[in-house]
Formats: sequence, C-alpha cells, structure tokens
Amino acid sequence: MPGRPLWQVAGKREADQEAEAQQWIERVVGERFPAGISYEDALRDGVLLCRLMNKLQPGLITKINASGGDYKFMDNLNQFQKACVKYGVPDVDLFQAVDLMERKNIAQVTNTIFAIGRTTYKHPEWRGPWLGPKPSEENKRVFSEQQLRAGESVIGLQAGSNRGATQAGQSFGATRKILLGK
Repeated sequence: MPGRPLWQVAGKREADQEAEAQQWIERVVGERFPAGISYEDALRDGVLLCRLMNKLQPGLITKINASGGDYKFMDNLNQFQKACVKYGVPDVDLFQAVDLMERKNIAQVTNTIFAIGRTTYKHPEWRGPWLGPKPSEENKRVFSEQQLRAGESVIGLQAGSNRGATQAGQSFGATRKILLGK
C-alpha cells in the first residue's frame, strides 16, 4: 500500500513509513538505531526523540534521561512532546506517551514523526534533510469591489437557465386527497 496518506491508514502500522521515519531520524541525529532492536523499542525510552528535537532546534530539551527506568523515560517523552509544541507541531498530531511506552499505537508515533518532518519546512534555519512532501502555502487573493460586483450578474453555465421555469404539466405520484370530517 505505498503512497497511501497516513490519515487513511487508521491506526495500522506500515513498515515502509516506519523505515522512512527511522532513516530520517538517523540522518538528522547522526546515529543509527541500535542493531537488533525494533523500531518502537528504539524510540520507547524517548532519548532518540529528544536528540531529534535538539538537532532541529538546539536547546529545546535541556536534560535527557539516558537511564533510570520507565519513570525517567516517560519524562523524556513528555519533554519531547512539549518541545514539539514549541517547535510548531500541532498538538493534534502528537502521540500519547502511553502509546509508545505500552507499544499500543505505534502508527500514531510514526504520524507524529511525519508531522515534525512537515513542520521543519516552516523553519527557514533548517537546511534538511526533509521528511515527506512540503506543505502547501496560503495563496491569498485580493479582489477589488468592482471585480466582486461583476460576478454578481453572471449566471454560471452549471446553473442552466431559469427562463420559463414552471411546474405546469408535471404530475408526480398520486394526487393528494383531503378528507374532511374523518
């Protein structure tokens, strides 16, 4: 199913998108995922995610917990999410920390990484690498009052013509009978 947008997947994991996200993180951070460890397990402690955000914008996360158990790793994920919001990632695109900690919704984790990739395009200081297509930009148009008024007198061809439009000669179904006194 290559080429399907992430929003159509509806929670299903796609190995090609996970591989693309992993390669992007590796290129940005400058280190490879640990060998023999699954995608979600490499991200689970939040260390790589925090390093990613610090590469995109240095100083976003001041302390990364490299050890200390699940409590410290959850702290890393919470710091990562706050850094994402500061960086400009819409909060609706963020995964829940428990999704990754409990390995429940890894597809949403990948969606978040792609959302970060989209957000990098909005940062002119970032020189790449990029992840995903560049988002479209606003194309605002300004019309004069005269141009707006000119459009009011035009009847579009899709509307057809209303010349001589009546309901004469039409009969649909049975006629209506009103019975009084019943």
